[in-house]
Amino acid sequence: MLTLRKASERGAANHGWLKSFHTFSFANYWNPNEQGFSDLLVINDDRVAAGKGFGQHPHRDMEIFSYVLEGALEHKDTLGTGSVIRPGDVQLMSAGSGVAHSEFNHSQSRGVHFLQIWIVPAVAGAEPRYQQEHFSEAQKRGRLQLIISPEGNDGALSVRQDARVYAGLFNGDEAATLNLPPDRHVYIHVARGSVEVNGQRLQEGDGARVRDERQIRLSQGEDAEVLVFDLRPQELPQMP
Repeated sequence: MLTLRKASERGAANHGWLKSFHTFSFANYWNPNEQGFSDLLVINDDRVAAGKGFGQHPHRDMEIFSYVLEGALEHKDTLGTGSVIRPGDVQLMSAGSGVAHSEFNHSQSRGVHFLQIWIVPAVAGAEPRYQQEHFSEAQKRGRLQLIISPEGNDGALSVRQDARVYAGLFNGDEAATLNLPPDRHVYIHVARGSVEVNGQRLQEGDGARVRDERQIRLSQGEDAEVLVFDLRPQELPQMP
């Protein structure tokens, strides 16, 4: 069963320097029916103006990853990490027992467009850590490239949860299939373009909850960039 989450139904915030869409409840956007899916808690689609960004702020006990679509995002944290994240890069910060970071548009002349995604970890109070890896267009073209997994295998970043994240690029006749055991849930997010998922068309910003399916097939893409989350079969409790 595939349940569509339309882009137009997401929460929205416009702070001038920041325009953001929230797939799930976040900050001032509250929807009792949209409080994450399994261990996937946040998908924020953010556009930050040139030279602007988020000043240093703390996190704990959350797996936070950023996926840049356009431009460049500058990251600094209290672990001593400093980096610039560009399209193709995947950054994963495991906040663990506590870390503070800042995120700014690296450019003074053009905007940055990125997704920030939170996954609830399986353990609390772990040692904070930072990971970053680049995945080329060739690695994602017409296939689902594993970018995050519990084991960190095959070049993927390691997440502290029973979750796997795939990224793919699809255009024209390119297609990919993900086979699933009977006890998994999947969330699909179309970062840009459009694509068919099991025969149903999803547009840019759309998402879909998938339950009780043994196979996911992505096909007929139109300049599509897609993230696929393979998750435990359970819902998160309601947030306070």
